[in-house]
Amino acid sequence: MRFQEKLHEYSREEIWEEYCGFLTLSPTEFMDIQKRLLEEQMDLWCSSSLGQTILKGKKPETIEEFRQMVPLTTYEDYAPILLSKQTKALPGEPVLWIKTTWEGGVHPIKTAPYTKAMLDTFKHNVISCLILSTSRKKGEFDVSVTDHMLYALAPLPYVTGLLPLLFKDDLDIEFLPSVKDAVNMTFKERNIQGFKLGMKKGIEYFFGLGSVLYYVSQSVSNMTNGSKKKKSFKEKLFSVSPRMMIRYTIAKKRCRKENRELLPKDLFQLKGFLCAGTDNRCYKADLEKMWGIAPIEIFAGTEPTCIGCETWSREGVYFFPDSCFYEFIPEDEMNKNRENPDYQPRTVLWDEVVAGGIYELVLTVFKGGAFARYRVGDMFQCTGIGSKTENNSIPRFQYIDRTPETIDIAGFTRITERSINQAIELSRLPIETWTAKKEYSENNRPYLHIYVELQRDHLINSAVSIRILQDQLGIYFRYLDQDYEDLKKILDVDPLKITMLKCGTFATYEKKFGTAIRKINPDGCEINDLMACHQSNSSGMGGTLSEWI
Repeated sequence: MRFQEKLHEYSREEIWEEYCGFLTLSPTEFMDIQKRLLEEQMDLWCSSSLGQTILKGKKPETIEEFRQMVPLTTYEDYAPILLSKQTKALPGEPVLWIKTTWEGGVHPIKTAPYTKAMLDTFKHNVISCLILSTSRKKGEFDVSVTDHMLYALAPLPYVTGLLPLLFKDDLDIEFLPSVKDAVNMTFKERNIQGFKLGMKKGIEYFFGLGSVLYYVSQSVSNMTNGSKKKKSFKEKLFSVSPRMMIRYTIAKKRCRKENRELLPKDLFQLKGFLCAGTDNRCYKADLEKMWGIAPIEIFAGTEPTCIGCETWSREGVYFFPDSCFYEFIPEDEMNKNRENPDYQPRTVLWDEVVAGGIYELVLTVFKGGAFARYRVGDMFQCTGIGSKTENNSIPRFQYIDRTPETIDIAGFTRITERSINQAIELSRLPIETWTAKKEYSENNRPYLHIYVELQRDHLINSAVSIRILQDQLGIYFRYLDQDYEDLKKILDVDPLKITMLKCGTFATYEKKFGTAIRKINPDGCEINDLMACHQSNSSGMGGTLSEWI
């Protein structure tokens, strides 16, 4: 039965229990589901050619043996089979393949197979997210077949492209613009057409990456608050609906009275607002201000599928019990592994996490999925166990960021040590050494900060400035990494900042502290120590062009 038929046939309580009942499972009930589905997946995965390439002849019989015999894996373990789409080697027959960025400039894409059972679970859990996005308390929701969703999603083969496909089977939500039209439009064209249709039909849902939602939201504000140059566009935008033109006129009068610019909330009343991706915490407050409703965060990805969602309380993400088997690497174990790549970190299970603990997520995908004990590369903090608001006793989580070895900017990039080295090598800039860190601007926007030291022989004769370095490296990042290019093109963001250090600064740091500074994401103390070495280092030339000449 389609979900929209259930809206007519079933009571609200029955629908809530089917889609949101996981929120009030006891820890024992949650783990019973986890273990039952893992045992089913073990039979499929361990007997597949893919599983055997990792197990190397071992045959675990229990969950404990599975966790002992299957090493923690990364995409490199699956790449030979998945990139060549060797379907016969997989635990389940895929019905489609989803792709995403692997490592910009080094490995362009990752692909992941989805079985029909995985898609059925994905659809069920996405509907759960939709219900929860409209809820204001337990058991209350507002979903209708006449609703409209503003299209701010990447199309297939990206994972967000599954949303319209799966909704088509269960719920006649209209996407603005339609998917068949949107895939042939540029990002800007989709925005304009989507809001034009929204002014005529209304917008009940808005879903996308937090950074994209912010950019689109700013766009509609700019459209409606623009100069005379934008007058013809505004006339075209509002000519489609007299009702919305009246709403616009009233809203403008109210905004003049309140001495503020018109915001999306003055024109649209969202039922549900959903955001995904990284760095959402940088945009949530502004999004709530612009739309009058706080977005709920969901967690989904190419390899994990859809695994978690916030509720009306916005207290943290709750994981679905039927998507993946969850293991967590505690922060101290992560740090040991970061210092010694050969160290095998221990994991704890979902019912063993502690409030306040920071963890790297490890997943085994159910229903014929390819990934087992997979380090997806994301970090979470357990924000609490049990909630009076939701009346439950299960853990909830807050997404922190990608693991320290990867710099992700606004959900668009996968910058690593190798990709930075490649950009530097191709640029042929005279950079002796460097370190890179994800940092945040005064208005809490993420950017990539690279601290560089130039080769001594090039200091006097080379007209290298910070701007030249920044422009040249930016060119090569965009050349190597399409997602970095999209960040610049779609969001109009240049996420790169360069700081030049005196010659010998890195050597001084290593001599003083007995170890080289980490290349990717050194902590704040390390950066402070590095800058102190820069300030005290009188042997090298300084960090501005004028000091070199």
